Amino acid sequence: MAHPNRSAVTAAAAGVALACSVLAGGTCASAAAPKYAFAMITHGQPGDTFWDIIRKGAEAAAKKDNVRLIYLANPAASGEAQLITNVVQQNVDGIALTLAFPDAEAPMVKKAQAAGIPVIGFNAGTDDWKKAGLMGYVGQDETIAGEAVGDKLNGEGVKSAICVDQQQGAVQLEARCDGIKKTFKGNLFVLYVPGYDMSSAQSRIVAKLQQDPSIGYVVTLGAPFAPTAISAAQMASSKAKVGTFDLTPRAVTLIQQGKLQWAVDQQPFVEGYLAIDFLWLYKSNGDVVGGGQPVLTGPAFVTKQNIDEVAKFAKAGTR
Repeated sequence: MAHPNRSAVTAAAAGVALACSVLAGGTCASAAAPKYAFAMITHGQPGDTFWDIIRKGAEAAAKKDNVRLIYLANPAASGEAQLITNVVQQNVDGIALTLAFPDAEAPMVKKAQAAGIPVIGFNAGTDDWKKAGLMGYVGQDETIAGEAVGDKLNGEGVKSAICVDQQQGAVQLEARCDGIKKTFKGNLFVLYVPGYDMSSAQSRIVAKLQQDPSIGYVVTLGAPFAPTAISAAQMASSKAKVGTFDLTPRAVTLIQQGKLQWAVDQQPFVEGYLAIDFLWLYKSNGDVVGGGQPVLTGPAFVTKQNIDEVAKFAKAGTR
């Protein structure tokens, strides 16, 4: 039986190859399809370089496919839902969105579909994209990623750990912590911090580490929090190690320095690229990629053992 990741990637590659052959004269250097306007809507926080990588992927696909990209972001449920409404009113030709807040976004997705606008999900919403009626989904299964982290903690003999959640209510973050709980044999405490207020996040991590010296690991759900967690462990005189979900150039440097143990890479450049490219395939050739299953881009662990290979792409801003 084929591995689900490999099957999904093979299907994606086959779809891209077919479209390139039929629609672009056998080359993907520049798509010959008519111009479309595609909106990409995320729950990204300003200043989070993870989303810059997703946007670069989307821009690369938009350039290749000769489409206009409208990139919008709002970290609040109501804000992201409103952005969907706004682009529907602009009569865009397709929408790629992160389904981080399904309850708030699903009604707006239905309005887009009623207007004949195809909608594809990526990055957030692994468990909800089908219920919301999205055409497809690109990203990592966050529960599986969390389970992999739990197994890794077990392998390192960790008895107690904390999971730092910076956006309470975001389904993909909850799935990560829940996944860890499923496989981790030790004690896991979910520590909520107030968004990207790094000073407050650091204070809360320090307090928890001082309260419980047995904590052996701090797992952050976003790479921008990894440096904060490392500093917090030092301030608390804790021996806790730090691992993180997602990869940024800063996280790459910290892994190289041995300060960050690992990062769970969901390949954000690929997420952004495929989300836009799949919309183009649908509009240009009626293709729907994935066969009703998500196209998985992760998880993969980046550690000191494989960091040098990844680092060269991080310097280019695509990892």
